[in-house]
Amino acid sequence: MMRVHQKIQQRVINLVADYDLTLAQFDVLVRLNNQEGITQQQLADRLLVTKGNVTGLIDRLSQQGLVERRNDPEDRRSHLLFLTDKSRTLLTEVLPPHKNQLHTIMDALSTEEQQTLLTLIRKLENSLD
Repeated sequence: MMRVHQKIQQRVINLVADYDLTLAQFDVLVRLNNQEGITQQQLADRLLVTKGNVTGLIDRLSQQGLVERRNDPEDRRSHLLFLTDKSRTLLTEVLPPHKNQLHTIMDALSTEEQQTLLTLIRKLENSLD
């Protein structure tokens, strides 16, 4: 399982590098694309990393003009995270080839095999919770 994960991950790393992104930066942008306005702690929880790791990532993405921190009106100690127009444009460029890459990888399995794999992975993940 780890070898397959590493091979897939390396392909994604190579793809996003063409857009001057690291895998971690791409992951942040995709997460924020799915749910903007979350705190750094919420993002850290979703990425399964520490808040300190997220702070560094957000600092670099902010410097690149890809992520914006806004004060949380409900908690002055927190910032909410939002994509910028620049990152939205970037995602419209990188997401289609990324999705195509994943489809190509998964095409090695039939639709039934893909469903079975998904069911088994969810079962295994749930057993670890």
